[in-house]
Amino acid sequence: MNVAEVKALADDIRREIGKAVIGQETAVDLLLTALFAGGHVLLEGPPGTAKTLLAQTFAASLGLDYGRIQFTPDLMPGDIIGANLFNFQTSTFTLTRGPVFCELLLADEINRTPPKTQAALLEAMQERRITIDGQSHELSPRFTVVATQNPIEQQGTYPLPEAQLDRFLFKHVLDYPERADELAIVTGHGSRAGLPSPAELGVRTVLDRAAVEAAVATVAQVRLTDEVAAYVVDLIRATRESADVETGASPRAGAMLALAARAHAALDGRDYVIPDDVKTLAAPALRHRVILQPAAEIEGRRVDQVLALLVDQVAAPR
Repeated sequence: MNVAEVKALADDIRREIGKAVIGQETAVDLLLTALFAGGHVLLEGPPGTAKTLLAQTFAASLGLDYGRIQFTPDLMPGDIIGANLFNFQTSTFTLTRGPVFCELLLADEINRTPPKTQAALLEAMQERRITIDGQSHELSPRFTVVATQNPIEQQGTYPLPEAQLDRFLFKHVLDYPERADELAIVTGHGSRAGLPSPAELGVRTVLDRAAVEAAVATVAQVRLTDEVAAYVVDLIRATRESADVETGASPRAGAMLALAARAHAALDGRDYVIPDDVKTLAAPALRHRVILQPAAEIEGRRVDQVLALLVDQVAAPR
């Protein structure tokens, strides 16, 4: 598979998602980039902005094994990864697999459960395996988490630990749609109760496992010059040196940003990375990894504003 074929596959997925989700093109592009970069995505926004529908439709268009967890305050780690249960008929323990044993996991409202349960996903997200009673169980190499969360200012939410946030390749903040898009949503979905399934909206599978694997292999071959790699490093280090930032991005963030830039280039039909790929992905790749100084927050600065300033200040290769 070449980059032109990767671009064509991405266009097919966009068309299928567009049958169910109106607008949210940036979120779709980030999901596609994360898919081909092997990363996880965190979607944040107020209720009713199609976060769940977007994740469901994305999974339906890929043809991958799909699992969903609705996070609640009483959810336990065993409800996510599974447990060894004693079988009284055979007097043996039997592994009962949790919903994490899939290829694409929708972690719905992930910040409505306490940190202990949130942490059950850490090993799965980083190493694509889980450990139950001291025994490791491998997950699919394509295991991907698409998590949704409500803004932390809302009632009944628990902030995600920094260690878990660092496992997400992107964090995208969804906002309310434009008036024209909202009118189309009301016209198209205002005649039925409940959330329609992607199949009911005409979404079909346009990708299979073999195509995903081939696309991922193609992305890994996209060229990243020494100059662009140095630009990524300089940008990451700038987040640690800024007077407005208390905690900057980690070296893992730089490696993940470089891989995401490769995927972004392939989606654009190029077999080489340009600085604009890095600039486009800087905010979604870093906004959840950077913690502002209290003084900056008091003065009303926002993470995205600080990141935009750093992107402007760090010299990009020509």
